[in-house]
Amino acid sequence: MKCQTVASVWSAAPPLHRVVATAVMNEPPTLYTGGSDGSIIWWAPSPDQRQLSPIAILCGHASPIAALDICVVVGHGALISACTDGVLCVWSRGSGHCRRRRKMPPWAGSPSSISTLTASPRYLCIACSSIVDSKCAVVIVDSYSLNIIRTVFHGSLSIGPFKFMGLFSSADEAESFNVFISDGFGKVQTFSVAAKEFEQEGEGGISVHTSSEPATSVWPGSSGDGGYLVSMQTHGKLLLLVFRTHCIFRLVGSGTVIGELSFVDSPLYDDSIPIQSHLAGGTFLCVDDGDAQEGRVVEHLALWSNLGATVVYRITFSENAFRLEVLFEISSILYEYDVKVSVNVCQLNGNLLRIESFSFIFEESLLWKPQITIWSLCQQTHTHDKVCKQSKLLGKGIFPVEWDHSSPTPSKTEASVYDMSKKPISNDNGMTSSQIRNGLFRKGDFNLKGNIVSSSMVLSESFCTPYAIVYGFYNGEIEVVQFEMLFREVDSGDGSPRRMVEQHVKEQCFSGHTGPILCMAAHFMNGVSHQRSRSRLLVSGSMDCTIHIWDFDTGDNIAVMHHHVAPVRQIILPPPWTDSPWNDCFLSVGEDSCVALVSLETFRVERMFPGHPNFPSFVAWDGARGYVACLCKNLLGKGDSVDGLYLWDVKTGARERILRGTASHSMFDHFCSRININPASGNILGGITSTSSLVLPVIEDASFTESHSKNLEKGVTSVYPAQKRIPELTESVMSLAHLTNGKPRNNLHSLQILQKNRHAVKCSCPFPGITAMVFDLSSLMFFSQNFGQLVETLEIDNERLNSQVLDQGPNSPNSHQTTSSSMSDGQGITNSIEDQEWLKSLEGYSIRFSLSFLHWWGVDQELDSLLMSELNVIRPEKYIVASGLLGDRGSLTLMLPASHPTHELWCLSSEFCAIRSLTMVSLAQRMISLSLSSSAVCSALSAFYTRSFLEKVQSIKPPSLQLLTSFWQDESEHVRMAARSLFHCAASRAIPLPLCGKKANQNTQFAISADGSDEHKEKNGDETTASRLLESGRITELGGSEADELGIRSWLESFEIQDWVSCVGGTRQDAMASHIIVAAALAVWYPSLVKPCLAILVVHALVKLVMAMNERYSSTAAELLAEGMESTWKACFGPEIPHLIGDVFFQIDCLSNASAKSSDQKKSVTASFRETLIGILLPSLAMADIPGFLHVIERQIWSTASDSPVHLVSLMTLIRVMRGSPKPLAQYIDKVVSFILQTMDPGNSVMRKACLPTAMAALKDVVRVYPMVSLNDASTKLAVGDAIGDISSVTIRVYDMQSVAKIRVLDASGPPGLPGLLGGTSEVRITTAISALSFSPDGEGLVAFSEHGLMIRWWSLGSGWWEKLSRSLVPVQCTKLIFVPPWEGFSSTTSRSSIIASITGPDREVNTEEKERSLCEVENMKLLIYSLDLSYQLEWAGDRKVLLKHHGLELGTCQL
Repeated sequence: MKCQTVASVWSAAPPLHRVVATAVMNEPPTLYTGGSDGSIIWWAPSPDQRQLSPIAILCGHASPIAALDICVVVGHGALISACTDGVLCVWSRGSGHCRRRRKMPPWAGSPSSISTLTASPRYLCIACSSIVDSKCAVVIVDSYSLNIIRTVFHGSLSIGPFKFMGLFSSADEAESFNVFISDGFGKVQTFSVAAKEFEQEGEGGISVHTSSEPATSVWPGSSGDGGYLVSMQTHGKLLLLVFRTHCIFRLVGSGTVIGELSFVDSPLYDDSIPIQSHLAGGTFLCVDDGDAQEGRVVEHLALWSNLGATVVYRITFSENAFRLEVLFEISSILYEYDVKVSVNVCQLNGNLLRIESFSFIFEESLLWKPQITIWSLCQQTHTHDKVCKQSKLLGKGIFPVEWDHSSPTPSKTEASVYDMSKKPISNDNGMTSSQIRNGLFRKGDFNLKGNIVSSSMVLSESFCTPYAIVYGFYNGEIEVVQFEMLFREVDSGDGSPRRMVEQHVKEQCFSGHTGPILCMAAHFMNGVSHQRSRSRLLVSGSMDCTIHIWDFDTGDNIAVMHHHVAPVRQIILPPPWTDSPWNDCFLSVGEDSCVALVSLETFRVERMFPGHPNFPSFVAWDGARGYVACLCKNLLGKGDSVDGLYLWDVKTGARERILRGTASHSMFDHFCSRININPASGNILGGITSTSSLVLPVIEDASFTESHSKNLEKGVTSVYPAQKRIPELTESVMSLAHLTNGKPRNNLHSLQILQKNRHAVKCSCPFPGITAMVFDLSSLMFFSQNFGQLVETLEIDNERLNSQVLDQGPNSPNSHQTTSSSMSDGQGITNSIEDQEWLKSLEGYSIRFSLSFLHWWGVDQELDSLLMSELNVIRPEKYIVASGLLGDRGSLTLMLPASHPTHELWCLSSEFCAIRSLTMVSLAQRMISLSLSSSAVCSALSAFYTRSFLEKVQSIKPPSLQLLTSFWQDESEHVRMAARSLFHCAASRAIPLPLCGKKANQNTQFAISADGSDEHKEKNGDETTASRLLESGRITELGGSEADELGIRSWLESFEIQDWVSCVGGTRQDAMASHIIVAAALAVWYPSLVKPCLAILVVHALVKLVMAMNERYSSTAAELLAEGMESTWKACFGPEIPHLIGDVFFQIDCLSNASAKSSDQKKSVTASFRETLIGILLPSLAMADIPGFLHVIERQIWSTASDSPVHLVSLMTLIRVMRGSPKPLAQYIDKVVSFILQTMDPGNSVMRKACLPTAMAALKDVVRVYPMVSLNDASTKLAVGDAIGDISSVTIRVYDMQSVAKIRVLDASGPPGLPGLLGGTSEVRITTAISALSFSPDGEGLVAFSEHGLMIRWWSLGSGWWEKLSRSLVPVQCTKLIFVPPWEGFSSTTSRSSIIASITGPDREVNTEEKERSLCEVENMKLLIYSLDLSYQLEWAGDRKVLLKHHGLELGTCQL
């Protein structure tokens, strides 16, 4: 599981946004607008519905949004988005994060339209088109997995090229629906699809059905010059075709044209406006005006023009009548000639939203900003117009143009907002549209302040955290914004802080371009030329067709490249471990369809890759194999060309291969999957560039990332392993020179360790001006750990480098730098203590940097002051910071920098609350371990995120319990403890609704609804203890209503995609396992807050999870099973415990065999789970059913191999039980000793060799814990007496330790010759028997003390040699019997009743015998075990004198 939390840094100017698609969710009210740059803005209305405010930007697409729609995922509304590159995303409404991100297969084409099936809103109908071959694909997609489960159509349409799609599902025919496809001229082709064919597909993989062709028909287009089709909508029985000049209404059943509306004859047409106008779109509305008539259908329609004028019609039609009636209109907005506008209209609950995007030219670029106005759908009569009715303006949507610099979280009221007209809309009572049209919109009305960012990137490279952001502006300037640095270098002498680390660059600006900055890259030179000392360069490409190369240290413009004749769109740096000299080069991609390879050593174009038919959309560089892949898309559909992939050889400059068609996309994805991952950004982009990570292919197989991560950690790839280490060490030396002011000698080793560690903070710029920083908790926790392993690895690497340099010779490339980087002056890897201190200080800086950007500032002023004063955490007041959430496959949800969106995220997303709180508490605990002086402030920080902030900020959603349980077995102890602490703090408020009991419903205000469903249930045919529990029929014992049981079962067995699963990179199995863990934990720790039947319903699933040997959850399940065994689980499946013990032994045997064949990482996981089974679960099961456990281990002696580890485990378990709970085991002490002796049997040499040390340790523990067991080392004899037994058959067994055989049985039953003394206790048969044993010093005698009767017995064990041969086991009577007088403090009224008490107890209570008779045998046994005294001792004071002790106090001596 990955715990990655997100913080974002925004530029002064908010991002640009041209709305090209919209989607509306009515519950809760939400508006989504998709932009031409791939961004999606999430808008939320105010409580009075008069204002819309942007909440977050959804980052999952890098191409224009093609369509947006609302679907239903796991019973909740969600947003589905598609871009022209074929990437689909499902966004949760609650948290806004991306639940699933997937790319459609290349054969489908580019998505153009999405429609949710009305009858089954889980499924989506997506229409895709191909510009080149005019093919169309209509597919059905499951919103849970985004898999294609049915292909409705794929091929060339009978009409023209695809333009729009609509769906119709009749209430009479619920088993099928119709798909309407139209071309640009109004021709419609229909397809009839059976719904059951794909609803039964479930959640499998991609399932394409090409055999069943759907029924199809074609409707002709409009006659004459009807213009171009701009929109098509279906609603009820109507199909609306909106052309630029008119509208056509058809019946969806027959295609009959029932009505037509001309634009010229409509109120939308205004010949007084100088700008040419036409129809731009139409949409059906849901309006209840109470005018429905019998036999007629009433619908409502909104039509709008390209100028924003909107008219709402009431449509009344029947079989032979059609009528259009104008309800009200919204007038258009005038604008200047050089201003362009794009208009869209949609309905949000009872209001009409008009979304306008206005453009303006800034520095020869066309920039867009959105504006939203809210209009009432209620009729309002205008006083100056007797014909038309005007709509009432209710409010507007606020989109800021500049953030407030005074606070890192400015409030939404402080943001500057531009107005749409000269007269601002400020009247709360509304304003008529005629007042708005009196003003002319001009580009100056945007009220822009400051520069607009056109490109941005983050500088981090080999350092532990990012240290600067580089912004490129539309005016051609470049600015560097630097973070404050807190890390202090550790002095090599005494380890004390010496001085601040010197910054890589200073705050500065670079000026030289005459056009907008389109791309940038920062490069660390690997080979430093003798003529130049520059090591750090900045490369920038612009719309002025030039590439500038800058020196970061001095700010000088080193070179200007003019090899492109069109704007330069992309700069690509070499991937990690690229061979020299290509590792000091870069690729430039221009709009002139040319890709060039430029050397940063010579500043010359070394290779030119021409011949692309158009601008390469994607370029990837595989430095290890020396190839460049350029994917060119035919976006305009000109000519006969198709999409093509061009492969170039970097060394020769030759074109190796061309792949065309859909194969080019598949091959490009495969090509990218083989490129080494950049550790700083976590993607395949080489070095630090301004290219958005969203443009990278969505790799479906996660194994690619894992394999390359392993290669990255090893420092080599599968090809040329020795050569790839040279650039890495060279870069380490150069980085260290900057960090230590030109002295790389001392801390070279530390920098190498940093290079091998995973970057704790990965940075990217999804859109210009927006910087996303992803903080990886695992990397922060293990920043400088495993130091010894890294030292060993680096020593091996350095030896390999030195040997390679000797093979290459002194004049070979990189020989000088390699020698210097391996060992600066012949000194080996030394000063490990100094390195540890240096890394420890660097780790402290990383944590402080993370706290600076992740802490919720401004909520607790006292805590803020402590962080800044005591912990030296810098509050990011100079930056515009906001929160965010990581989604599936690199997608991001970034809240806008204002206090309201941040609070909204805490209140809406339990996943965000869990991740952010877990990160902050873990970092605070880690900081305490690094510096004890910070314990006070870190404890306050932990308390704030566990419980204090709930009191300060109202309505915060409790963290997700399922997400927290997934980190209970994390590698870091701090993370594990933080996850458990947060679970306990939030448990009472976050109990899932199906599990809530009556008390929880009364005391909590928040309840997480069930996300699961019982549509699918995971089947497992394994015969384990869990399957036997299902058949045991014990479900009805604890009661519970059937509805409660059904709800709990459905919740436990659900494996639908959960919101939290995509946040941490989990699977459906993780969702099911976490549900089981949460339910089990609540049943054990909070039984009063959950339903009574929960324990009996979850126990079988918990056992099954233990048996599954899951790496992440089985250990947790075993711990919960052990912890609640006595209090919760034993009552649920008591008779099945022996079967479970046998299954656990089988697991241990399998794990022991598997660990020998596993890798190191797998071994650690296996060993951890094995230790949990041995050290926690097995002892608890043994204590829950001791007879069953002893029966199982005795059976294992004969049924398991002699060298099996289960025998050793059995002995270890006995030791743990004796040390943890010795009294219940006392009545079975003879079986325990017998088992121990069997493992020491000389006849089984294999078992004896494996178990002898542990068996002797167990035997010594038995003697130490139980005084009724005695061992005489001199004579190697062992005596075992009955601790509890029948008073008439108490015996003592004597064993010979050499042969581990029983040699004598001693009779210790009732006192001989005194039957009358037993009269008072004759009915109590089971009682305490032998309290202590001791051999005589010579080993020929044995003395025993019995508390029951206060008697001491003596046996003389001396015998002739003939008796030793016979080994007679006839019980031997004692030689001497002595009664011990009661001592001071001995109570005859205790449960340890004695014969003396029956004679000399005048103060005995009369009803004691009656109480003992009423106790059943089980209760009497429990009382005896509870009252068993194991503190008696017998010590020899002489040859014939024995001393009796109790709790170490002498009670008296007896002469034998």
